Amino acid sequence: MIDQLRRRYEEVTAACGQQPAEMTVVFDAGQNSEANFARLAETGLHYVGSVPASDCGDLTALPATVRSVVDADRFGGLTAYDTRRVTYGTGRRTIVTHSPELHASQAAGFDGTTLAKAGKKLDDLAATLARGKTRRGRDKVEAEITAITRKPWVRRVVAWQLDGEQPKDLRLTWNAGQNARAALEEELFGKHVLITDHDDWPAAEVIAGYRSQSEAEFSFRQMKDPHVVSFSPMHHWTEHNIRIHIFTCVLALQIAHPMRLKAARAGLHLPVRALLAELAGIGETILLYPGDRGRPKAHRILTHTTSVQDKLAKTFTLDRYAPRR
Repeated sequence: MIDQLRRRYEEVTAACGQQPAEMTVVFDAGQNSEANFARLAETGLHYVGSVPASDCGDLTALPATVRSVVDADRFGGLTAYDTRRVTYGTGRRTIVTHSPELHASQAAGFDGTTLAKAGKKLDDLAATLARGKTRRGRDKVEAEITAITRKPWVRRVVAWQLDGEQPKDLRLTWNAGQNARAALEEELFGKHVLITDHDDWPAAEVIAGYRSQSEAEFSFRQMKDPHVVSFSPMHHWTEHNIRIHIFTCVLALQIAHPMRLKAARAGLHLPVRALLAELAGIGETILLYPGDRGRPKAHRILTHTTSVQDKLAKTFTLDRYAPRR
């Protein structure tokens, strides 16, 4: 895919009579492999990627004092530590970042959702076993507990004990260790580990580059919207019709992107669905008045608009199409 995208980009720039700009590939940890990094080196493409923070205990265990604020204007309280580290067989520039907002979000999500769900399942299982009605053997119960606590963060925090040998005698006790929970939060919450071959880029640019992939992720999320710029449901079965349907969806997405960007630059940060709903709410009404000779006079006016709609109308210069008074 990388080769295809690069070739297409070079064809487009050549058709425009321009030299292709330096390209940087941005990807997450799911694409990491020695083969992929070797391929990037062969093609001369630069990259900004990430490594799971849980795989970098030597970096995440460093005290907060080694990190410094990156760019308060762009990233608020985000701090980072810039170093070099051997990753996938090669020394690479590595930046550990910590975001207070991400930290708070992960802490709330872990306690309120991940740990809470696992705790409820363990409580339900413990209650079932306490009634002595289960017919499952110890090995199957242990397998169920392992499945409930399969997530790495849950495994680090939850300690459990299963007593008894016969099904009717099995009893489960468990607890979430506060010390383990605090150690987990201190080590991992709010942290990302980025890697790049851009040794000359400021840390702020590396972080901004990595965050830019959210724009591509937005496109995939938007294509899953069942109402606006949606890929599905697709009521087509032949290859020709499917191609036309996909082309139409991508074309709509290409229109939605600059619309959302233009609105954002005007201070209106709206998702595509909300943006189109606001624009659709700008209507035109025809008022009919009695005429001198029996024929009614028509007067066209806009419907009442909100401040957001007024700003959108100005941003997209819709006054060109508005009725004249």
